[in-house]
Amino acid sequence: MRWSWRSVLVGFVAAGLVVATAAPATAREADPPSASYVALGDSYTAAPLTGTNAGAPVGCFRSRNDYPHLVAERLGTDLTDVSCSGATAAAFATAQRTDSGTNPPQYDALGAGTRLVTIGIGGNDIGFAEIVRACLSALPFGSPCRDRFTAGGVDRLRERVADLGPTLASVLREVHRRAPGATVAVVGYPSLLPASGAGCYPLVPIAPADLTYLRGVLTTLNGGLERAADEGGAVYVDTATPSIGHDFCQAPGVRWVEGLVPLAPAFPFHPNAAGSAGLSRAVVSALADGTEGYRGVRTP
Repeated sequence: MRWSWRSVLVGFVAAGLVVATAAPATAREADPPSASYVALGDSYTAAPLTGTNAGAPVGCFRSRNDYPHLVAERLGTDLTDVSCSGATAAAFATAQRTDSGTNPPQYDALGAGTRLVTIGIGGNDIGFAEIVRACLSALPFGSPCRDRFTAGGVDRLRERVADLGPTLASVLREVHRRAPGATVAVVGYPSLLPASGAGCYPLVPIAPADLTYLRGVLTTLNGGLERAADEGGAVYVDTATPSIGHDFCQAPGVRWVEGLVPLAPAFPFHPNAAGSAGLSRAVVSALADGTEGYRGVRTP
């Protein structure tokens, strides 16, 4: 059987990198929201394969070892984790169909008794899976990824990040409306890319020039998330800074994010168990650093 790194990638993508899509919500009676802490988000929140499954639907690949579970344990609070792999911001308001079950609208978990909400969203809104497919290169030369997304003199990825701003503002308004007594935290994305240098081709086949471009995109995305948090009465959780030196080019045991072929249980280009633990520490630290501490952070 003949194979290539592209066939390996296609297999991983089919296995779960893009595992769910938004679908119209179906009429159903939801249980009354009761958890003090509600976690909303995508696969970087759900941390697929890093621990035992955290409940239905199985297709969300939500792990009991994801950062929401670890944060809830450290804070001693009850948790409703509705994060789901493949989620975009649209899945907050509408049901999300997966290959194995449907995740109800994530907003449905919020209520008057909610005291903490974490939000991890944006990567799929700007096309995470498309970026991965486009930026793996058969040769370590040139900048095929940058050339594709900046053809014609327009940087499409930066445009997508800019377009995400109003969506994030709307998300924060709705979260505050549904959970008016909650502290809300927007969780940024970790440094999955090496902070400098040429990367680790061919282990992760991204051309060095494209690494530089993608670092800029990730910085811009996190900047947009931070700005939305600041303007929307939320705490911003910087996970990029503490994860520097734990990128996918590092040795097993050091890396927080896996590469194209994971060497620890995780989806490709997603946090492993060490990454989930690192993200949880960043969330707890950001909450503690709020002006009045976790429960005292004011909302609009």
